[in-house]
Amino acid sequence: MSLTLPATESARIRSHLLGAYPEEGCGVLLGQDLPGGRRVERAIPIDNRGEGARHNRYVIGPEQFLAAEKQGREAGLDVVGFFHSHPDHPAEPSGFDLEQAWPYYSYLIVSVSRGRVTEMRSWRLAEDRSRFDTEALVLVPPTDADPAADGET
Repeated sequence: MSLTLPATESARIRSHLLGAYPEEGCGVLLGQDLPGGRRVERAIPIDNRGEGARHNRYVIGPEQFLAAEKQGREAGLDVVGFFHSHPDHPAEPSGFDLEQAWPYYSYLIVSVSRGRVTEMRSWRLAEDRSRFDTEALVLVPPTDADPAADGET
């Protein structure tokens, strides 16, 4: 299984998460399941609703999730996953991430170190909920007609 991420959406995710640093930023991934994987069509940045330890926790409120889900339905897309940052930590799921994860979804984790994106990795929760398994991340390069082609990624 793989998660395909176009350059425009990668740029949107990076910008949002850099803006949230040194706290965790987060958002919802809209897209579609395809044979062998899924493709992100739109990344929706969300304000972290976490209280307290926002440097290593994020919360997407139920109303935020429902609003993103509605945007997806209107565009003919599904919620296929979530993204969040790990400020000054590796792009690997934490124990908290494991406790909060839902089956089916992709979890794109982005390491932001000293205000720079250093790594992006995708994960899926194992069927028995005991661990995350890595998911191949396919980054689609920008095209000449793509606004991210000017180096914004």
